[in-house]
Amino acid sequence: MLIINDIMVSDDLYLVKFLCPLEKCRGACCVEGDAGAPLEEEEIAHLEDYVDKIIDYMLPEGIEAVKQSGVFDYDVDGTYVTPLIRGGDCAFINFTKGIAWCAIEKAHEEGKIPFQKPLSCHLYPVRLAKVGETEAVNYHKWQICTPALDAGTREGIPLYVFLKDALIRKYGESWYHKLTEEIEKIEK
Repeated sequence: MLIINDIMVSDDLYLVKFLCPLEKCRGACCVEGDAGAPLEEEEIAHLEDYVDKIIDYMLPEGIEAVKQSGVFDYDVDGTYVTPLIRGGDCAFINFTKGIAWCAIEKAHEEGKIPFQKPLSCHLYPVRLAKVGETEAVNYHKWQICTPALDAGTREGIPLYVFLKDALIRKYGESWYHKLTEEIEKIEK
């Protein structure tokens, strides 16, 4: 484990090789699971502010779920999460040729909203956990990501490199630079 500015980082971030080939997994992490994607309070505010623009990219079932329960729900631990449809699909998804994509991210990419997508989605397959006063950055191993593990191994891309933009979004450039320095020391 590495400690970067009091953040605990699993060794998996440099040991696990990962590159998400969306055409292989088909966005399974957005459609499988027993709870929606974790949300921060400020992300709920963004979703509430922009839901009228995001709806243009959503499936009718997702729109209905958001109308029924709002832009968030709670998981079994009482954590804020995105609502689900069909018992597992995120309410904010849509599909093209059988591949799931994020309506929030699509609205952002098309310049409709400034909010990219929930950080937990951007960071996946990493999950953040509160540990006392600090945070732990852990790899969430799930069999649906086997194609990403295969592609990452083939291309030699460590998880922390695959997640560079998301890690910088969460912790900043300086933190990411320190992370890479510590990993480089270990790998020498």
